[in-house]
Formats: sequence, structure tokens, C-alpha cells
Amino acid sequence: MTIDFDEIIDRTQSQTVKYDARKAVFGTEDVMPLWVADMDFATPECVTAALTQRAQHPIYGYSLYPESLFNSLQDWFQHRHSWQIDRQAIVMCSGVVPSIHAAILALTEVGDKVIVQPPIYPPFFTAVTDTERELVLNPLKLVGEEYQFDLDHLEQCAKEGGKLLALCSPHNPVGRVWRQEELQAILSIARQYQLIIIADEIHADLIYPEQQHIPLATLIDLADDITVITTVSPSKTFNIPGLGLSSLIVNDRQHRQAINKVFASWHSNAVNPFSIVAFEAAYRGGEQWLDELMVYLAETQWQLTGFIEQNIPKIKVIPSQGTYLIWLDCRGLELDDKALKQLFIEQAKIGLNAGISFGEQGSGFMRMNIAAPRSVIMRALKQIQTVI
Repeated sequence: MTIDFDEIIDRTQSQTVKYDARKAVFGTEDVMPLWVADMDFATPECVTAALTQRAQHPIYGYSLYPESLFNSLQDWFQHRHSWQIDRQAIVMCSGVVPSIHAAILALTEVGDKVIVQPPIYPPFFTAVTDTERELVLNPLKLVGEEYQFDLDHLEQCAKEGGKLLALCSPHNPVGRVWRQEELQAILSIARQYQLIIIADEIHADLIYPEQQHIPLATLIDLADDITVITTVSPSKTFNIPGLGLSSLIVNDRQHRQAINKVFASWHSNAVNPFSIVAFEAAYRGGEQWLDELMVYLAETQWQLTGFIEQNIPKIKVIPSQGTYLIWLDCRGLELDDKALKQLFIEQAKIGLNAGISFGEQGSGFMRMNIAAPRSVIMRALKQIQTVI
């Protein structure tokens, strides 16, 4: 390991949501924040160096996306995921959540049925309801320690008029990395019922050993009569979400034009010069940092699981195959969601995401962000052990 992920960096008073919004989110600043999905690790040095160099130019005017930016994304996904992305298919946008909203607005009509698979990242729900589409739930099934698709129910949703499926791959919050046969089954349903798929693959690079992320779009070809739109970004991978730049991969020209028309209507086409620099630098120079990160996170998850099994057996860990998010099954504590949240915040002094916020299927669960120095995570676990 050449990167010191054990270093504790003070993030307070840096206008960061994770720390400086604790009072607003949890009602107190006296909590250890292990909630919102960014990391307490220093961004790769190559990114900081590139930003510093750009900052030394004293003019920060209106900017353009250089071809080298697109090339960096293409090279990364070809190298890491064997995905050859067409340059023309890339649409730059300010973030994954806005891009999901834009795709829904562009490809569906008011009242159309949009399918989501809870428990799931809350903006998936609002992307449907805020655009006045009909929210259709296709809950995942917890089988043993692994969540799975309910394919029979998904087919029923599609048969009854489902127009679009918002897929989370890898899945937030349950940490599933979907296997090829599972994705092929989703595509089979999409073919039969002309179901559009938006695949949120923002966590595609945060994959643990012995797992493999398969971009959904690599399982179809240009002759295939399926619409698959993919969201990708270096923001989660390299801890630069505050810089706000992501990409949509849209192979169909008409769909691309429709989505760009939505973005144009929002007047959200301004390009941040620092976002451009960080995006390209991360994809060009961040690979070793990422490889070491995943080794570190795998060890943290292993120690966390062992500690909980030995010391807090009423809580069960759902093994995470991808992302730095851990889904904790707290139903063994026999508390309702309000009491469960109070136990973690008021007694253990730990700020986690309440499972119920990911849909009613998350009732009795909590989500923990383990992308912090391991000493912090172990201290949090001891505080939980003490109150339980």
C-alpha cells in the first residue's frame, strides 16, 4: 500500500454536507457522520495536482469540453470494463441524479409507468414523482444474505404497461453486483415488452475482489431493439462528487437529441473548468489509488463483519459486493424505525442513513458508509456495541 487511508483528515468547517449538515440532518452535531456517500479519504494526488495547476491560470472563464476529456472516459471503460464506448454516444451533464430526471422527461410522457426496485437510493423515487410519472415498485427479494431480482413480478410490471426501468447497478444501498445471467434476464423482459432501461452505474468501479461489474450496455449490440441508457461518473470512484460532472451513454441519436433538448431547457450547460480537469485527471492517473482503495475497503468490511458477528449478533451484515456502503439488518433489535434511528443517533452517537428512507422495504435496516479510516469505523462499532 502506498496510499495512507488511515490518515484522519479534519473536514469540519469545509462546507461539506457530511459534517457541516449534521445539525440539520440529525438534530445534533454530536454524531460520527457515516451517512452521505462521499469518502473521508484524500482525493488521488493526480487530481489535486491537476486542479492546482489549473488554478494557477488566473482566468476561469466559460469553458468547453476538450476531446481529451471524452477520450479519458473511453480509455478508462475500455481498460477497466472491456466496454468500447462510441464517442458520439457520450453526453456530459452535471450529475447522475439530474441525468436520470432528464432521461425520464425525454423518453416518457406524463402518467407513464416507471419501475424502480426498492430498497433503493431515494432520488429514484423523486425522479419519477417529480416528473409526474407513475411510480411502480418491483421490490428486490432478500434470499439468505443476498438480494435478488423478482423477475416474475418485473415481467408483470412490464406487461401492465411499464414504460421504463430505472436500474441501479451496482445497487445502492444493498451492495449487489449483478451477475451476467441476472442482467440477461432483465434484458429478455425489456426485449419482449419494449421496456426502456436507465442503468445508474455510478458505483461501477467500486467492486470488491472476486466480483465483476458488467456494464448492461455491453450485453446488447446495435442491432438489438432495446434502449439502454447508462449513467457513469468518476465522482464516487475518486471522491470528487462536489465537482459535479458525469456522463450519459446514449447510443440512439434521437434519444440523445431528446435528452440534450431537456438539458438545454434547464439552461444547465455551463462547464466548470475545474470539473473538466478533475474528471480527466482521475481517469488518466487514478487507477493505482483505486486498486489500493478497494483492498483497504475489503479489509474494513471483513473486520466490520467479524466484529458485528462476535459482539452485536442481533445485527446482521448484508455482504457488500460493490460500493463502500454497508446494509445493516437491524430487525433483530425489535425496534420500530423511529426508535432504531434514535438508538443510533442519540445513544450510540452515530449518524447513519435510516433504511426506511430507501422505501418501506428498508424498514428495520440502516446504511453505513465505511469509506473512512478504519480506526473511525471500529470506534463507531464499539459505540454501537456499548449501547446495545
